[in-house]
Amino acid sequence: MPNADLPIPRTAVLALSLAAFASGVSLRINDALLPRLAGDFSISLGHAAGVITVFSVAYGLAQLLFGPLGDRFGKYLVIAWGCAACAITASLCGLAQSFPQLLVARLLAGATAAAIIPLSMAWIGDVVPYARRQPVLARFLIGQIMGLSVGVWMGGFAADSVGWRLPFLLIGGGFAAISLLLFSVNRQLPAMARQQRAVQGHPLRTMLSEFGQVLSQPWARVVLLTVFTEGAFLYGAFAFIASHLHAVFGVSLSTAGAVVMWFGFGGLLFAIFSATLVRRLGEVGLTSWGGVLIAASLLAVGLAPVWWWAIPACFVMGLGFYMLHNTLQINATQMAPERRGAAVSSFASCFFLGQAAGVAAGGALTAYAGTRWVLLAGALGVLLVALNFSRLRAAANRQALRAAA
Repeated sequence: MPNADLPIPRTAVLALSLAAFASGVSLRINDALLPRLAGDFSISLGHAAGVITVFSVAYGLAQLLFGPLGDRFGKYLVIAWGCAACAITASLCGLAQSFPQLLVARLLAGATAAAIIPLSMAWIGDVVPYARRQPVLARFLIGQIMGLSVGVWMGGFAADSVGWRLPFLLIGGGFAAISLLLFSVNRQLPAMARQQRAVQGHPLRTMLSEFGQVLSQPWARVVLLTVFTEGAFLYGAFAFIASHLHAVFGVSLSTAGAVVMWFGFGGLLFAIFSATLVRRLGEVGLTSWGGVLIAASLLAVGLAPVWWWAIPACFVMGLGFYMLHNTLQINATQMAPERRGAAVSSFASCFFLGQAAGVAAGGALTAYAGTRWVLLAGALGVLLVALNFSRLRAAANRQALRAAA
């Protein structure tokens, strides 16, 4: 679909933001629950982290399906159906009777949640011109940002107070209500915003062809490799912050979850001032400074002599993450404009497969070296990834200027 500035209802992006909120809660609900799950099922912390890994793997792989589905049947409609499916899979998590059953339910939850945020970004890319897209995406991502924060806090509160089942049932109910809203808004959209693209040939061959066209672009390969390593280093460390505060400083899981919640407030600060930051720093400045802020924050949490250092550290980390990641997202929406659904889905797939790899590696490392070294490794890795992308982005900008001249 060509870029257009379409007259869409005001509730359209708001409804997508609510869906992103529920997705964010579902994604991070287990971070502060890990010690409770480990205790209830008599398993190690690294073993319990499997609930995060399987969600991320399923989320990443399912992008190969939902990108082309969104292009073929209409992105907004597929998001609505995805939320309806999430209502079922989240409820299954709360009803699981054993840890293997919980793993299967989280696998399904990750697969269904994969329809929401990437397709929402791609849909915004379809209806909002590139010049205005970053602030709109930032406002949309407020939902995801707050969902990530509420998810960690809710998990910590539940671990200390009501057990691990209730949060999943609440998430399921929230998804059900949001899906009804999305179906209603979809009927109000102009025809171009609900556009379906006719797909010729066998669906599997067409899907592979679309992803092949995305990967044929050199800059797309740079963006995809960058977001994979970003996900691995950042979330491989981030997933263990609450467990680190609980194990090292003895704070309650609800308190640890509340501390990590400040990550979302840092992201909210970026969303509010995104237009100013983009104008003053540009893409190169946003990614390089974002990496520096994330690395400094992870170092502060890992080396802190007292637990409350993590409060400002998580806040700064959230700001730095969205400076870096939102810039990568903008690049993803423009990697292959005629195959935007497949392009953004490839981006999300790499991001979550990177998370899965990072959390799995972090879980293994905690058994031998403890959570502190997971945080320190994440800090170094994110810094190198961000600075390398900034270098490549600056070189690409210079090349574009020479070509224009």
